[in-house]
Amino acid sequence: MHIVLYAPEIPQNTGNIARTCAATGSVLHLIEPLGFQLSDKYLKRAGLDYWHLMELHVHPDFDTMMKEYPEAVYHFATTKAPRGYHEVRYGENDFIVFGCETKGLPESLLSRVYDRCIRIPMREEARSLNLSNSVAIVLYEALRQQEFKNLKEAGALTGRDDTVQPWMDYV
Repeated sequence: MHIVLYAPEIPQNTGNIARTCAATGSVLHLIEPLGFQLSDKYLKRAGLDYWHLMELHVHPDFDTMMKEYPEAVYHFATTKAPRGYHEVRYGENDFIVFGCETKGLPESLLSRVYDRCIRIPMREEARSLNLSNSVAIVLYEALRQQEFKNLKEAGALTGRDDTVQPWMDYV
């Protein structure tokens, strides 16, 4: 999967999304202008030590990226969409595009691609969800549809922590 952030503004959100991309094997695309430097300490801290596990591309604008991937299937996440993210069939190399934190995707773009717009259902009174949460919600639905190909689905206890915390008495 490919995650596209259109003019992201908050380094911590992008760092969290980078970590999600690293954990899922998804490619992250950033569309300039960015509201931070890629060397930003908050960006690096939010991504922890996962940066070496991910593929990152920075594009000067959206049209340039689309020219680099002319055959790609794009889905555009917006609160203005006509259908839910769960009503779409995702391919394993699809691009899911998210707008910046304060403005979302520009209406000039959305009007051209409205038939490919998706939304996360929420209360009418709520303006939007946090960007990194939105990416995780939609990405994991797309990955679920791919049957979590190449992802580890089960964990195991390691036996390393044999101490019982007081709160465990209530579990």
